[in-house]
Amino acid sequence: MTRASYVAAGFTLLELMVALAIAGLLAAVSAPSALKMYESMQYRGAVRDVQTLLATARYQAISAGRVVDLVVEPESGHYGLDHQLNNMLPSALTVEMVSAREVSNRDDQGVIRFYPDGGSSGGSIMLKHRDSDKGVRLRVDWLLGRTTQEPLSP
Repeated sequence: MTRASYVAAGFTLLELMVALAIAGLLAAVSAPSALKMYESMQYRGAVRDVQTLLATARYQAISAGRVVDLVVEPESGHYGLDHQLNNMLPSALTVEMVSAREVSNRDDQGVIRFYPDGGSSGGSIMLKHRDSDKGVRLRVDWLLGRTTQEPLSP
């Protein structure tokens, strides 16, 4: 009878501890960049959503032959069409708005009105990161109702 020799297969405790330490270091290094990437995605999505809503308001005004208002509440971050504030900006963003006083009857709201002829009351919406002055200004032309985007200069 011969004895069979066994070879141990697997990892030692030291090897497992080194692997876990490396994984922990990678997680600690990547977490801040992942958070910045998430906030950047939220910012770009919010800018795109507001631009889309501006274009939608103009299109609805022209196609339906009626006035359509884009309403923004800068303090709460809510916005929407025709006083239905169904959308909300991420909490990492602040919004400022310049609009004609004649189209809004409330101090806590800004309104950009789009007319059936394609024009608008004009105005601008500034979206900024809460922790910095970086952001974008969406300008709405009063004559043609078209929207342009420009970076905010610090």
